[in-house]
Amino acid sequence: MENTPLTVINIKNITHAVSGPYANFSVGNVNDHVVRVSVMMEPYYWHYHPNSDESFLVMEGVLVIELEEKLVELLPGQLFTIPKNVKHRTRPKAERSVNITFERRDMETVKTPED
Repeated sequence: MENTPLTVINIKNITHAVSGPYANFSVGNVNDHVVRVSVMMEPYYWHYHPNSDESFLVMEGVLVIELEEKLVELLPGQLFTIPKNVKHRTRPKAERSVNITFERRDMETVKTPED
């Protein structure tokens, strides 16, 4: 999705149309960062980002963020930031979660072996 300045973006309309197990797309740019929307119906793999923090804001459902040392459950309206180089994976707690992520536009994702 192309970001157009001074345009209202309706996240609910965009995510309502998603029917596949996973969708992640850009909805905007802020300076050197990108704003993405993720619709999850299955877990994402273990990974880390060597060059960017990653912030999650939950819009719908419950997002589970697994870290090596703990598990975080985010409810709608809650925000959580993972610092760069921290291994993690995400998954919906129930059938589906919708979250907005904020990260560097040039963020790298490094897949790691499952434990």
